[in-house]
Amino acid sequence: MEIVDFILHLDKYLSTLAQSYGSFIYFLLFLIIFAETGFVITPILPGDSLLFVVGSFCAVNILDVRIVYPALLVASITGNTINYFIGLKFGRKILENTRLINPKYIEETEKFFAKYGSKAVVISRFLPFFRTFVPFFAGVGKMDVEKYLFYNVLGGLLWITGFIFAGYFFGNIPFVKDNFTLFIYGIIVLTVLPGLIKIVKR
Repeated sequence: MEIVDFILHLDKYLSTLAQSYGSFIYFLLFLIIFAETGFVITPILPGDSLLFVVGSFCAVNILDVRIVYPALLVASITGNTINYFIGLKFGRKILENTRLINPKYIEETEKFFAKYGSKAVVISRFLPFFRTFVPFFAGVGKMDVEKYLFYNVLGGLLWITGFIFAGYFFGNIPFVKDNFTLFIYGIIVLTVLPGLIKIVKR
């Protein structure tokens, strides 16, 4: 419940943290985005909604966009990169030892990332849970390193830029501010829904 409350009231928490801890807030935001993209065990951390709120705070000078934008861009790219290499180096051993996945599915994963890897890496950025698991399985599937890194950077750039500046330009519009919780709900639903539809179809 605390995580849900944090997601739905990011404006309140970020404002309090920024006032209480000053520049430490940038480090905290870096860690959240880094962990959300870098570790398979932390997919529930806020992503899209957090970036939108950060952008709205930058617009009113609670946060400095010149600091937070490049910091979160680096966090998202390095997080996914580490996630990929964890999957590449240890993913198969982990999955085979725990018997979570049939070996034939690992072979299918290789074929999938050889054919659709570039699209998957970019699109997954905008889908909660998928953006945490896709880098790991891209490593498991032995997606070409240079190809992965290119689309990882592209996806991270589109994701961070899109949500932070959407918040920057639209987050303080009176209608959005007056219905902030509902707006955050909307972001969560819109980013989760495509993934849920794909899962249902699968």
